[in-house]
Amino acid sequence: MIRRPLARRAIRRRRGRRLLGAAAVGGAGYYAGRRIAQGQQAEAMRDDQIADLQDQAADQQAQSNAPPPQPQPAPAAAPAAASSAGSDTVSRLQELANLHASGVLSDDEFAAAKKKVLAGE
Repeated sequence: MIRRPLARRAIRRRRGRRLLGAAAVGGAGYYAGRRIAQGQQAEAMRDDQIADLQDQAADQQAQSNAPPPQPQPAPAAAPAAASSAGSDTVSRLQELANLHASGVLSDDEFAAAKKKVLAGE
């Protein structure tokens, strides 16, 4: 009779070990799956960030390759000021200075227009 309880205990231990082994394998599999999913999610986020940065760089490249906008009032303003017969030299110089201050005329354009006005052309 003594042997039967020992045999039952041995069977219970084997079952318990099997359950613990299965639980360990299942837990390890779950953990590994979670880590893989997190890694894939992080990789997807990095890919999105890289794509966004590449789009921004392409936009900046396109903007830098675009020709600078031509100031249209500058060529028309200087001859118009020079051709008006009733205005005097001071008013023409003030108009040129305003155009230069507003950024319509560059430094070189302003100097050339000022020379023309002072020369009486």
